[in-house]
Amino acid sequence: MILVVGTMAMVAGSTFQFGPAYLIPAFRDEGLTLEQAGLLVACPTAGVMLTLIAWGAAADRWGERLVLTTGLGLAGLLVLAARWAHGMVSLAVCLALAGAAAASVLASGRLILGWFARHERALAMGIRQSAGPLGLALGAATLPALAGRGLDLPLVFLATLFLAAATMAFVFVRDPARQQSTGRPTAEGSLQPSRQPSTGRPTAEGLPQPSRQSATGRPTAANEGSPYRSPGLWRIHGASALLVIPQFTITTFALVFLTDVRGWTPLAAGHLLAGAQVFGALSRLGAGFWSDRTGSRLRPIRIIAVTTGAGLLALAAAAAAGSSLAVPVLLVLGVVAVSSNGLSFTAVAEYAGTAWAGRALGIQTTGQNVLTAAVPPAVALAIGAAGFAPSFAVIAAFPLVAALIVPVAGERSADADR
Repeated sequence: MILVVGTMAMVAGSTFQFGPAYLIPAFRDEGLTLEQAGLLVACPTAGVMLTLIAWGAAADRWGERLVLTTGLGLAGLLVLAARWAHGMVSLAVCLALAGAAAASVLASGRLILGWFARHERALAMGIRQSAGPLGLALGAATLPALAGRGLDLPLVFLATLFLAAATMAFVFVRDPARQQSTGRPTAEGSLQPSRQPSTGRPTAEGLPQPSRQSATGRPTAANEGSPYRSPGLWRIHGASALLVIPQFTITTFALVFLTDVRGWTPLAAGHLLAGAQVFGALSRLGAGFWSDRTGSRLRPIRIIAVTTGAGLLALAAAAAAGSSLAVPVLLVLGVVAVSSNGLSFTAVAEYAGTAWAGRALGIQTTGQNVLTAAVPPAVALAIGAAGFAPSFAVIAAFPLVAALIVPVAGERSADADR
């Protein structure tokens, strides 16, 4: 039930954070330019990135039941308040504040670390993170139709999702027992996910019971160490942040590409993209299963990054040629580009360990959302100035750089140590 509630909370957060991309035609019908609509689309993400680390620290201290219930409930009330916003500025403020409250759900990965054993975590995190594309699918399937009579119905729908998720979190979520974690890298700086001293007795959750103190009765120096003392975790953060750029370029502008360039109606394009997002959710499950079977988090991320870069170059070529092949390439990218998200979250949580997981996931998601917030206005300007094809070609560079910096060699070293 913990996984179900976490997934539902993520669906609500994802639908709100990224759903406004499917309201761009409605924003433009009200007289906004593509650049102005892009700014509104970025507002929920801008709010999210302001509070992620704080929500992560709160989850580490007080547990995720309180954090999820408070944050999701507040987000629902703020989205309802947006119904009475007048003008672009006041609507932008409401969306940003609701995003700041909704960030609570993105710092909640500690439940996966606490309730699942290592060989189960990537799939469990993949299920939870599949809520991202599922939320996008829900937004694509519902928001264009709801916006036919204005913004009131879409806002009520989004607020209802938040309030329902807050209620479920309060009723069903139970925080796992706290465990100490070393969360430390090896002396060589390789990836060493949450290696803990153990008494050899499994806990009720199937995890080893860590030794909390040295023989003298004092906590060991290792337990006091930060996982950020070596570059491994920073490199995972960096690669993950770069990978959201192609992901949200496709997410935000696929509808605009299909309507403006390929001549689709917003409703038909929304239904097509909703189907693609369902397959995107399944791709996260597949990536998690692949990772658990191979025992690697980072090698699959590198392969996905290279595939995404190659796909964007193919999309740019098809768009430049005016080829109808651009549509199937766009749909494939909509599936592949989102598939690595659960793996990166699992890698961060395991590397940091339970004592640092909330803060590390907060930092992880803050870095991702800084770039996610920048994508809609920046790419809108690029498309307005140069067109879709050159913009897609430039975006292709980011996943290829991410493939270079993900610390796969460090993961191999850690596997050899174990």
